[in-house]
Amino acid sequence: MQVKIIGGHGGVTKNYNATSYLIDDSLLIDAGSVASGLDIEDQIKIDHILISHSHLDHTKDLAFISDNCFGLKGKPFEVHCHKEVHKAIKTHLFNDIIWPDFSKLPNEKNPTMHFNEIEPEKSIQLGEYMVTPVHVEHPVSKPGEAYGFIIEKDGVALVFTQDTRATDKIWEIAKENKNLKGIFTEVSFPNFLQGVADASDHHTPSTMKEEIKKMPKDVPIYLGHLKPNYQEQLIQEINDLKEDRLHIMYADDVRFHFSK
Repeated sequence: MQVKIIGGHGGVTKNYNATSYLIDDSLLIDAGSVASGLDIEDQIKIDHILISHSHLDHTKDLAFISDNCFGLKGKPFEVHCHKEVHKAIKTHLFNDIIWPDFSKLPNEKNPTMHFNEIEPEKSIQLGEYMVTPVHVEHPVSKPGEAYGFIIEKDGVALVFTQDTRATDKIWEIAKENKNLKGIFTEVSFPNFLQGVADASDHHTPSTMKEEIKKMPKDVPIYLGHLKPNYQEQLIQEINDLKEDRLHIMYADDVRFHFSK
C-alpha cells in the first residue's frame, strides 16, 4: 500500500495542510485538504472517503471536492462515517445555506456524494480494502462518534487513529493483527499546553510517551497533526523521547510505501 500525505497537520497556513491521507489513489482518509492538495483528475480517481469525525479540519474539503468533480465521475463519492458525523455534515455543511447539498445533486438517485453510516468494530469491504472502524477518544458532540481505522489489503495492515487522546480499544485490536506494518497517529500540542491537549482530546509528546507502551511492538509510528505554530517545539520534544521507531510528519505531500 502507498499512503500519500496530502495534508498531515493540525492547522492550515502556507505550506501546512489539514488532514487528508490518500491510499493508492482511491481510498481517502479525511477531507481536510484533498481539494486544495490534488489536481482535479486525481480527485476524480477517489472512490471511497472515510471521515473520522466532524471537525472542520477533517471535513471542509468535502464541499470543494464535490464541486470540483460535479458531473465528471459518473458515480458518487462513497463517504463512510459515524451516523452522528453524517448528521453533523448534513446539518452544518451540506445544508443549502453554507454549501449546496451534494448528497442530492444533481438528484437524490444520482448524487455527487453518497453517505454510508458505519458501526464500530464491524469491518467493511471497500474495493480491495478491508476497513475496521474503531472508537477513539475524541468526542465531538457525543462520546463514541470519533473513529480510527484499521485498513488491510493484500496481507498489509495499517492503523490510523486520527485525532485522539489516550485510547485503548484500537491497540487491543491492532495487537491481534499479524500483518501490521505501520501506525499513523497524532501529537498536536507541545508539553506546556498539556491542559489544552487534555481539554481538546489530543496528545502531547509527554502523553505519547505513555501511549507507545500500549502499541504493538516493532511497528513504525508516524506522528502527524502537529500544530504549525508549535511545530519546531514539537519536533524537539518528540526527538527528546529517543524512540527510534517514531517518524515525524513535519512536511505534507510525502508518500510512504508498505509491503509484506
